Amino acid sequence: MDKARIKHYRWVVAGLIFFITLVNFVDRSAISFVIDPLKREFHFTDTQFGMILSAFGLGYVLLTALGGWLVDHYGSRIVWPLAAIGWSLCVGLLGFAGGFWGFIGLRFLLGVTEGPHFPAMTRSISDWLPPMERARALSLGLVAIPLSSVVGAPVCSYLVADFGWRTMFVAISAAGIVWAFVWYFLFRDKPADCRFVGAEERKLIAATNPKVVERVESKVDWRFILTHPALIANNIAYFAFGYMLFFATLWLPGYFLSQHGLNLKSVGWYLTIPWLVSAVFLKAGGVLSDWLYRKTGSSRLARAHVIWSSQLLAAVFFVLLSFTHTLGMSLLFLSLGLGFGMMPQPAFFSTNIDVAKERAGSSQGITSSCLSLAGILAPLLTGWLVDLTGNYQGAFLLLAGFTVIAVVTVILFHHPDRQFSQSRSAT
Repeated sequence: MDKARIKHYRWVVAGLIFFITLVNFVDRSAISFVIDPLKREFHFTDTQFGMILSAFGLGYVLLTALGGWLVDHYGSRIVWPLAAIGWSLCVGLLGFAGGFWGFIGLRFLLGVTEGPHFPAMTRSISDWLPPMERARALSLGLVAIPLSSVVGAPVCSYLVADFGWRTMFVAISAAGIVWAFVWYFLFRDKPADCRFVGAEERKLIAATNPKVVERVESKVDWRFILTHPALIANNIAYFAFGYMLFFATLWLPGYFLSQHGLNLKSVGWYLTIPWLVSAVFLKAGGVLSDWLYRKTGSSRLARAHVIWSSQLLAAVFFVLLSFTHTLGMSLLFLSLGLGFGMMPQPAFFSTNIDVAKERAGSSQGITSSCLSLAGILAPLLTGWLVDLTGNYQGAFLLLAGFTVIAVVTVILFHHPDRQFSQSRSAT
């Protein structure tokens, strides 16, 4: 490894985070491309399919908060690869599922094993990146979420169309297992312990994250994490974000199939458009958040204002989408709605690091628990509304309603700069 790569090894770590996040979301959303085959083979209704999708959220909520504690206690080097191997096996076994309860059980276990993912990401970036680079590093990792659909939509749809849904699940399950061994070999919880990190970079990380070098183990101040107004507002807004994300990753293929009459392969390609736009917006959100933080030193300006303004614009475009029936306008409003909806995600994660730095994994675990609650409700409510009305208008309007509630909450209560010194000592 040459000097240039050693000098910037923290960005190699960020690249590994990007890759596993892409794999993670391909694995969790691949089932959305087998809606029609499963309906034909097992005669599932939309409500039953929504129950299968929501089983993931039930498992996810069990291990997000606990997963954050595990990451803080045992480190990302151990917990994250074990989780990746676990969820990869669950995805592969979905190819052998034989009925409603088989899918319910495996989706539940998939949620359990994916629970530590975001806490591990937050903890790793918290330890390896200085404050002025965190939102960009987070956006690099998180941009894998929309890109997972850009990559996964055509790959999964073609695998299902040409080889069948069982082969698709088995084929995509290997990447996470390979990554787990690479991560364990290349990553260390403390940058100072990593032999690939040069002296200059070690000094940079130690100067901005002094406690990473000699981390002092202490109990998690759960009262602080659960009652800090900025974290509560962050979690409510992240629930709305999660509702949008689970709706989009799990039900958009069905929306294009039923409402616009596309075939499965066409859906895979059409979906790349809104997800590519989302990737650009998400990355821009990270760059904007870091730029505002460098210019002002204010987490309120750099995090809260990015969150509420983006979510407000997302709500407007989802309302417009609910009254649109042409394919072209649907793609336009969906692209802008998803784009602005994804834009604040780096700011959500950065808020946890800003406010609860020394226990960022535990704090992110609580935030991700709110996303997992959305992962239970979004599939269930969407399936029920589609069965009830025969269209997706009510589902889009409900999504916009949750987002507006988040906007109001962030404007009123999301002040991460307040009691900032207390957050440092309390955690």
